[in-house]
Parts: sequence; structure tokens; C-alpha cells
Amino acid sequence: MAPGQTQQERAALHVENIGGIDETDVTFSPGVTVLSGRNATNRTSLLQGLMAALGSDNVSIKGGAEEAEVTLDLGDESYTRRLYRHNGGVASDGDPYLDDSTVADLFAFLLESNEARKAIRQGQDLREIIMRPVDTDEVQTEIDRLVRERKRIEEELEDIDSLKGKLPKLEERRTSLQNDIEEKREELEAKESELEDADIEETREEKEELEGELSELRRKRSTLEDIRYDIDTERETIESLRAERNELESEQATLPETPMGDIDELDSRIERLRDEKQAIEGEINELQSIISFNEEMLEDADTDVLAALQEGSDGPLTDQLLEAETVTCWTCGSEVEEEQIERTIGQLRELSQDKFGEISDIESDLDELTDQRRELKETQRERDRTDRRLSELETELEESQAELERLQERREELTDEIADIEETVEELEGKSYSDILDLHKEANQLEYDLGRLENDLDSVETDIERVEDRIGEQEDLNAELESVEAEIESLRAKIGRIEEQATEGFNEHMDTVLELLDYENLERIWIERKEREAREGRRKVQKTTFELHIVRNTASNQTYEDTVDHLSESEREVTGLIFALAGYLAHEVHQKVPFMVLDSLEAIDADRLAVLVDYLNDYADYLVVALLTEDAAALDEGYDRITDI
Repeated sequence: MAPGQTQQERAALHVENIGGIDETDVTFSPGVTVLSGRNATNRTSLLQGLMAALGSDNVSIKGGAEEAEVTLDLGDESYTRRLYRHNGGVASDGDPYLDDSTVADLFAFLLESNEARKAIRQGQDLREIIMRPVDTDEVQTEIDRLVRERKRIEEELEDIDSLKGKLPKLEERRTSLQNDIEEKREELEAKESELEDADIEETREEKEELEGELSELRRKRSTLEDIRYDIDTERETIESLRAERNELESEQATLPETPMGDIDELDSRIERLRDEKQAIEGEINELQSIISFNEEMLEDADTDVLAALQEGSDGPLTDQLLEAETVTCWTCGSEVEEEQIERTIGQLRELSQDKFGEISDIESDLDELTDQRRELKETQRERDRTDRRLSELETELEESQAELERLQERREELTDEIADIEETVEELEGKSYSDILDLHKEANQLEYDLGRLENDLDSVETDIERVEDRIGEQEDLNAELESVEAEIESLRAKIGRIEEQATEGFNEHMDTVLELLDYENLERIWIERKEREAREGRRKVQKTTFELHIVRNTASNQTYEDTVDHLSESEREVTGLIFALAGYLAHEVHQKVPFMVLDSLEAIDADRLAVLVDYLNDYADYLVVALLTEDAAALDEGYDRITDI
């Protein structure tokens, strides 16, 4: 029985159609139960049935049966599971003892098929086995998020580097356009000067009429060019809006659904946990007050209150009967041993510490639920933003399409109007006016060219401004990148510290178990945490492995290091069992799982098995060991034995 545990009750197990068992009922007393017998006597099947009731899925249904059932009665609680064949595998329902059997499957259910034992036999990297029960998911999730953020920043910096290469060409283009504009303006001024100096000999009325038509022609053509430019712009806008819509629709398809009911349920669970935490804090305050009061009373045992209580005692006769140092109880007035009161205070302290542990668990659950709620709300906000923007894009597309149609209609109207004006000009144009008309046409063309160049210049200057603004963000992005990388390294270092603590715990307990077994040729078995460089995308990162080392002793008492590959089959079995037992102790599985099962122990001799079972009995509430008859004989005769299943 584990130190500090209360007396346990007998456990009753009912098994149907597991392994080779048709149906059986077994009762386990607290402590060690030995399943004694030859091979193929359903000892492993019984252990599988027990594991199934505790929550394990590493169970086989009896051949020819479609379903199996196990029930474990433990104290006032009953745990039942039904297993059935489904899609070529085994599915289950019911209410097992454990919601998550991961740590038990690895380190408490030590059958031959146990994954921790197999990892040693097959020479696998032990990191995943050792760290699987350790809760580093939250830290790793944050690392993954930061890695994605780092990638985003790096892509932005690459984009900026690309824009830097474009900036000189844009500036060169701007200078060229500015020179072209200046030349066009000079040409236009010269052409307008020619028009002013031209001498028309016809009447003022004819001159004014012709100039009016030419002016209207110039204005219409200018308007037509503007409309053509607007049509091109509108088409580009429509294309851009459609591209953005397609991108948003693709993004929307990747977003998970976040029903408001999920968020409301999380809110309710968070509120319940906060209320529960507040209630436990109140209990702790009451316990602390009781402990403080009793400690003060115990220290001041000669107070007037105690003196008054002692007046009703039996005097010298009572003193003769009490061998230990006593005090007068301040609650009932009777004489009690001071040690008994101190034990009671100690129990109150343990209860207070348990309450603090409950608060720690609640705070951990609160953090997890709060993170889940935040992620759901972020996803919902992103979906709302996407939906809202898609709606805006549809409106903008409709407006742009309508504007494009209006512009196209206006272009057709202007084309017809210009044709009419040109026809009128042709009628007014005589021999005397042909040169003037040519000058007007040339001036109109120059004005159009000038407007186009000015529009191009505006576009280039906008691009330059955008590029310069983007380049201006580089310093902030570099600082952000440094911060993200530092945070990633800090979190990875945190996981590294957790890994170091885990390997230290395993090494300490492997030393203890190996010392108990006392193998002369095995000096030490230990795990080294090593980092190696690996490529992750375009960068090199550090990956962690846990490497097993074995130190041997020679006949001449010389030590040397060996590897698992050089071990005999029995030595691998022993090493695998030592590793799994170290996991049971390092992860304190006995505090989570009342049962521990041991099977396939033939590689260890009977005397050593007896020592090992005695040691583990101090931890497990119920230790169930399957042994051959001759090996079972070496164990304490006081242990319960089951020989017929």
C-alpha cells in the first residue's frame, strides 16, 4: 500500500469474453495478488479484463464472440465497459475508472505487449514514451503559433527585399515621366502660340463658329480619353475585387464552424469552476483558522481555560495511567496524548494541502478553458470579418459593374457626338482653315498625351510611396522577428527543462530498481537527453532525443559502456521492465491508478521477483502479478493467490 494512503476495500471484477475467458468473477484484496499457474491458463486474459475496466483499449475479445463486458466494483463505485467488434477493430462504450488511460497503459499495465517495454526491446528513441504523459501541449501549441508568426514576418521581410529591388526602377521611371511631361508642355505651349499667331481672313462669325466647333471637338475627345481610362480602371477594380473575393472564399472554407452554443457552454464551465475555486478557498481559510487556533492552544497548554478543564480530572490516578505526555483537550476537557493532537493537526494540514492542490487543478482547467474560449472567439471574429468583407465585396462588385456599363454607354454616346462634330468641322473647313484645323488636332493630341503622362506619373509616385512606406516597416519587423525568435527559444528551453527533470526522475528510479535487483554485470542504466541539429524548412533547428546508456561490469570489476543492441534477449526484457517501472515511479502513477499489473516476468529469477514485488507493494493499492508456479513460491506466503481462473 502506498505511504499515506487510507485503508482500501476489496475490489470485485467480473469478466466476460475477454481473451480466452468465457466468464469469471475475481476478488482482489488490497496489496499483492499473485496469479499463479502454468502458461495458457488465462492469467493474461484476466489482466486484460482488469485493464479494460480501468480504461485501457489494449484488450482482445474472445474468438467467436461479438462483444465482451467487464465490471469493476471498487468501494462504493462500479465501473462497467462493453467492448464490441466494429469495422474490423474493437470499439467500446461505458464508464471506465480512467477517462484517459495513457499513463497507465505505458507504466502501470506491464504486460509483454506494454509499449514502454517494447521500446527498449526495439531500440526506439525514448523521448516520446517518457514525455507522452507530461502536459507540454499548451507550450508546444504556443511554439507552433510563434513559428507560424515567424514565417509570416520572414515572408514580409522577403517581400520588402523584393520591393527594394523595384524602387530604383520606379524612381527611374518617375524621372523619365517628369522629363517627358516637361517636353510635352513645351510642345503644347509652342503649338498654342502658333494658333494665337495664325491669321484667319474670314469673318469673325465664321472664325468663332469654327473655333467653337474645334474647342468642342477637343473637349469631347479629352472626355472620351478620360472615359476610356476610367473604363480600364474600373475593369482592373472589378478584377481585383473578384480576386479578393475568391481568396476570401477559400479562406472562409478553411475556417472551422464555431457555434455560439460552444462559447456559451465554455462560459458556463468557466463560471462554475470559478465558483468552485471560491468555495474551496473559503474552506482553506476555515482550515487555516482551525489549524492556527489548535497550534496556539497546544503551545499555551497552561492557560486558564485548560486549568479550569483539569479541575474535573481524576488527579494522581489519571497521571499514573497516562504513560505518554498528555494535555487537556480544549474541546471536551479529557486528557489526551499531545502526539494525538499533533497528528490531528497534521491531518488538517494535509487536507489543506489537498485543497490547495484542487485549486491548482481548477486554475489549470480554467487556463485551458479560457484559451479554448479565446480561440473560438478569435475564429468567430475571423469568420464574421470574412462574411462582412464578402458582403461588402459583392456590393462593390455590383456598383463597379454598374459603373462600367454606364461608362461604356457614355463612351458610345461620345463617339457618336465626336463623329457629328467632325462632320460639322469638315463642312466649315475650307482651304483657308485646313492648317488651323491641323494645328487644333495636333494641340488636342498633345493635351491628351500630356494627360496620359501625368496619370502615369501619379501612378508611379503612388507606387513609390507605397514601397517606401513598406520599406519603412522593415526595422519594426526585424525587431518583431527578434522578439518572436527569443520567445520561441524561451519556450523551447522551458520544454528542455521539463525534459531534463523527466530524465533525471527516470534515472533516479532506474538506479533504485537496479540496486534492488542487484545484477552483478549491470552497473547502471541511464538516459541522456541529447540535442541534434535538423532542418526545418529553410532553417536549422535543434531536435531532442533521449538516448539509453548501459554500463556493465566485467569479471575483473572493470566498467564499460554498452548498447541495447549488444544485450541478450533476457537482458533486454529486464532493461525494458526496469525502464517501465521507473516510469511508474517517476510519473507517480500510483497516485492516479489504484492497480498495477505485472506479467511476462520470466527473465527475472524468483528471488529477485520477490524483492521487487515487496518494493512495489509500498506504492500500488492493488498489485496483481502473473507468475509461473515455481516463481510464485518465492513470494511472501501472506500474499493472496489465485490459481484457478
